Amino acid sequence: MKKLFAVALALALVHTALLFAGGRGVTDISKPGATDVGIVLDVGGRGDKSFNDGAYKGADSAVKELGPNIRFIEPGDGSDREAGLRLLAAEGMDLVIGVGFIFTDDITTLAKEYPAVSFAGVDYALAFDDKGNIIPPPPNVAALKFREEEGSFLVGALAALAGNSKKIGFVGGMDIPLIHKFEAGYRAGVKAVCPDCTVIAQYAGVTPEAFKNPTKGKELALSQYQSGVNVIFHASGSTGLGVFEAARMKNRLAIGVDSDQNDDAPGHVLTSMIKGVDASVYDAIKRVQNGSFKGGIYSFGLAEDGVGYVYDDRNKALIPDAARARVEQLRRDIIAGRIKVPSTR
Repeated sequence: MKKLFAVALALALVHTALLFAGGRGVTDISKPGATDVGIVLDVGGRGDKSFNDGAYKGADSAVKELGPNIRFIEPGDGSDREAGLRLLAAEGMDLVIGVGFIFTDDITTLAKEYPAVSFAGVDYALAFDDKGNIIPPPPNVAALKFREEEGSFLVGALAALAGNSKKIGFVGGMDIPLIHKFEAGYRAGVKAVCPDCTVIAQYAGVTPEAFKNPTKGKELALSQYQSGVNVIFHASGSTGLGVFEAARMKNRLAIGVDSDQNDDAPGHVLTSMIKGVDASVYDAIKRVQNGSFKGGIYSFGLAEDGVGYVYDDRNKALIPDAARARVEQLRRDIIAGRIKVPSTR
């Protein structure tokens, strides 16, 4: 009895702490009998107009179309992330989602502690054995992976074809393999259409805070624009808001990431490399609700419409018809396997 009381008290304290962790804390929508889903957002939280907002959009669509109960937690620091996942798992959620690679270790640990709970990790980082073989995630974990390099390849080609400069820019958030995928694909796309172009790549830092530092993003972007760069692709979360500010100041172009970021700098966003975080979150919720959820690796690329780029009435004036046609051919070549896009630098 004392042990049960201690556990209950610990969970209550965690719940209280999380209510004050990230500004918005926990959001609760309760409908008796509905599927219960808990989502812990990544660094930067709601309002990043990128990765987290994509996850929120997918959950919101699920609420409207499927009717589950959704609880959101916006963590403050690292300990809040683990505590948030643990709280949701302990409460017996049908599905617990961690948004971002940084949740990988915690999801793996908790999935073993709570085998009856389904988990999904957006950008779940796969582990490898000594022979280089993938170590599968626990059987109740869906590793939601994206071939970001494929979408980045296309926007790299666009930057070279429509940028009117031999210097092409890239600003990454945290200097890690995941963001290297964006850079590698981007470089390959640039080189595919402009072999003598130079890609200038810089990172905001080496900790998760690098994804929420607009001041650093602006500093890096201004430096690149001043060096002769006309287009910068950012893969840096809310740090990219500083890139957009620099684009407005210098009357240059930027490329958004994860979702359509045109609204951040209308007239200065050449395109955005969209990543179907919303679709992957929606799909995981739907699978749990209809009983088809299975652990394993789920990969989303161009062929699955998991990544792509924006071309619509708001930005097509910035993209010449010939450039659009060339990029569409590159898309078809990648899907057909005629072009193999690198995922490492």
